[in-house]
Amino acid sequence: MKAAVVKEAGQPPVYADFPCPAAQDGHHLVDVTAAALSRVTRAKAAGSHYSSSDVLPFVAGLDGTGRREDGQRIYFFGPQAPFGAMAERTLVRAAHCIPLPDALDDVTAAAIAIPGMSSWAALTERARFARGETVLVNGATGASGRLAVQIAKYLGAGKVIATGRNAAVLATLGRLGADATISLEQDESSLSRAFESHFRAGVDVVLDYLWGASARSLLIAAAKAAAEADPVRFVQIGSVSGADLQLPGAVLRAAPITLLGSGIGSIALPRLLHAVKAVLDASVPAGLQIATEAVPLAALGRYWENADRLARTVFTPRPRE
Repeated sequence: MKAAVVKEAGQPPVYADFPCPAAQDGHHLVDVTAAALSRVTRAKAAGSHYSSSDVLPFVAGLDGTGRREDGQRIYFFGPQAPFGAMAERTLVRAAHCIPLPDALDDVTAAAIAIPGMSSWAALTERARFARGETVLVNGATGASGRLAVQIAKYLGAGKVIATGRNAAVLATLGRLGADATISLEQDESSLSRAFESHFRAGVDVVLDYLWGASARSLLIAAAKAAAEADPVRFVQIGSVSGADLQLPGAVLRAAPITLLGSGIGSIALPRLLHAVKAVLDASVPAGLQIATEAVPLAALGRYWENADRLARTVFTPRPRE
């Protein structure tokens, strides 16, 4: 079969032949219809993600959509190594397969599952979000952040505040549910004042996709301006702006701030899959929006570096009907 094969550590996958998986008890053989390109997929392929394996060769791709042996349309997560999602066929534990709603197409489902899960799980599993609370999404102009705005509003946030650098995208977030926006393209003192103003008014949950300088400013602003009666749950999801930050210890002593992480490892896999199912089931009723660009898997080499584009690249291993 054809697949996106990682042959060398640190090198991108290549479109090449790979052995077909064989049937195995407790697993489904899945004919793959769509697999989205994500930061996690690229990091795991490069061996730089904390959940990466050093076994080579293997097929790239953490998740996707397809059909089981009985024709059931499914979303699947975590194929059995060395198989991956970016192939004509893969092997997946039965417990990692989720039936797709009839109204949700395969490409959209593949594109929305992981970025949608990132905020849904962060809110429901880590922050223990309650309806009516205020949510601040740091890094709301990327695919995951835009979905976080929509999902927070759908789950009942009383107010959603969105931050980002892309002015054009930031201006569109009001239509997706943002009640206020903050540009990160301003000097540090102006940004701090903007953050402090919102924390003074009350912020219950921060969903952070950036880390780095903006996260540091947010945490310091929360320590300065958040009321003792309004604890802040800061949930760290992504590190687009940098893997590390220097944070004064006094920040966590000066205010009721709870610092949490959300992702593979901090949440049990069955609960992550529960969040994925919730996102997939809500996608059509909630009108969740994500831009996609479906391309043949054979074009892997031209599109592998496109994980940061506004439209999410989705590889289709077989010709689309």
